[in-house]
Amino acid sequence: MEPIGYEVLDRSHLDATFAALADPTRRAILARLALGEASVAELAEPFAMSQPAISKHLKVLERAGLISRGRDAQRRPRQLKARPLAEATAWLESYRRFWEKSFQQLDVLLDELKLGEQKITKKD
Repeated sequence: MEPIGYEVLDRSHLDATFAALADPTRRAILARLALGEASVAELAEPFAMSQPAISKHLKVLERAGLISRGRDAQRRPRQLKARPLAEATAWLESYRRFWEKSFQQLDVLLDELKLGEQKITKKD
């Protein structure tokens, strides 16, 4: 059952993106890949975890479409794929606009209240 007034869209990609971003290790991996491609060993280097554990994180990122696996002789470097991040940003942008509008309305209300207080103070 969909809530009334909500868009009915396939959000599975968005769900996968946010699920992948929920983990700080995966966010750190993405930050590293934003600097350029890297091997599993290079990605595992700053973490106190095994290479298989890092590989599990990489699989989550791959399933979410956030990274891809290249082929360079014996190396299998990972690369950042920015499209899912752009989709998440676009989704978040609508909420940013909502909050911006709400804060603007609050500013107007506060200005009106201040003006009312000033009028009361001047009468006294």
